[in-house]
Amino acid sequence: MPRTSKQERLARVYDKEVLPIWAQPFGRVLLQNMNYPEKGMLLDVGCGTGYPSMEVLRKTGDGVRIIAIDKSPPLMDLARSKAEGLIGRRIFFRTEDVSGHFSFADNVYDITYSNVTVNELPNKRGAVLEMTRVTDFGGQVIFTVPVSGSWQEFYDIYRSVLTKRDRYDIIEKLDREEAESFPEVDVIKGWMEEARLSDIQVQTFDFELLFKSAREFFYAPVVEFGPLRTWKELAGSGDEMQDIFLDIKDAIDTIFQGLVFPVTIQGACFSGIKEQDVLEPEISLMEEGMDREE
Repeated sequence: MPRTSKQERLARVYDKEVLPIWAQPFGRVLLQNMNYPEKGMLLDVGCGTGYPSMEVLRKTGDGVRIIAIDKSPPLMDLARSKAEGLIGRRIFFRTEDVSGHFSFADNVYDITYSNVTVNELPNKRGAVLEMTRVTDFGGQVIFTVPVSGSWQEFYDIYRSVLTKRDRYDIIEKLDREEAESFPEVDVIKGWMEEARLSDIQVQTFDFELLFKSAREFFYAPVVEFGPLRTWKELAGSGDEMQDIFLDIKDAIDTIFQGLVFPVTIQGACFSGIKEQDVLEPEISLMEEGMDREE
């Protein structure tokens, strides 16, 4: 896919401004819970600009190889620049859309991991099943996602504005969007149980994003290039959408006048082990999961 200057600029913005305050807090927890092997093949699903794979390489020896996949060539170009002499020896990059079936055979990887990518996919449940399919027996599936409770301060203000406007129809859409974008921990554990992963471990954590004003919030890359587009689509289009978001802006600035606007992110790291006696049921469940949500 040809690169555009806009895509390259967005990749640099992500690496400089989004990764440190978004991907790294999640990635640190993932790195703490990974079962580092002395040797083996690892798959990074949605490698972005190379974090946390560069850290995995630092924590392991020459016996570990990483296949890093992402659908964005500009992001992977930055990842390649960080890998330097390790490309083709310890890490291999491959452009691949991770939103559907992976192009890998069953039971290949000793560890399959993903840092804040599963939550961005339209079929999150299918992604968990697919990550399990390509993992070898006895291997670890581990991933991080923001879960229920994330962005709650913004959602509360959004609902308050919609209530004052008697737009309960939009509130219903917002409720569905929030539940789909940030599932409950038990929902995600259920997907792992369907994949028949064992020894399921969950570590929850939280952190705050701080904004000096509503304007800073809406123009922050982590928001502007993250959930903002979806939030605006829920409000419709044209003048109505603009009016709703102007009311949200005014509400934030009024409530937090002279203070920072703190937004809480609830994160979770999920880990499980693929058992050896579940190959046929697992494949069936994976195919069912992908078909059900397509």
